[in-house]
Amino acid sequence: MSSMWLSDTQKIGVVFCSGGGLFLVGGVMFFFDRAMLAMGNILFLIGLTIIIGPQKTLAFFARKQKAKGTAAFFAGLALILLRWTIVGFIIEGYGIVVLFGNFLGTIAGFARGIPVVGPYIGLAIDRLGVARTNAELPV
Repeated sequence: MSSMWLSDTQKIGVVFCSGGGLFLVGGVMFFFDRAMLAMGNILFLIGLTIIIGPQKTLAFFARKQKAKGTAAFFAGLALILLRWTIVGFIIEGYGIVVLFGNFLGTIAGFARGIPVVGPYIGLAIDRLGVARTNAELPV
């Protein structure tokens, strides 16, 4: 797989985001372990900042139309750190959907290309209606 469009620094950011995702999954698998969920969130935020840069990260979280998602994401993170892990994770999940919901179509398109499970993922995506069709795009 060619990743020539990523700089070396951005590749490190992808590793941080991937590690954050693994820690989040591990935290859920270990019955909402507070330390793993917190580490996953921190690694994800560090990776996102490294990939797109500090100014763009702040601009992304500070947009008016994303204020609800930003507040939910950081409130969920605070609740996780305050030992309310399940409630915090649910609130944070809502924030993630609001913040990154526009990217679900792109992620769905990528998931269809996975060799063995791609067709099954594509079928599930079509049934759930997650991916946008070209008729629904704003431009």
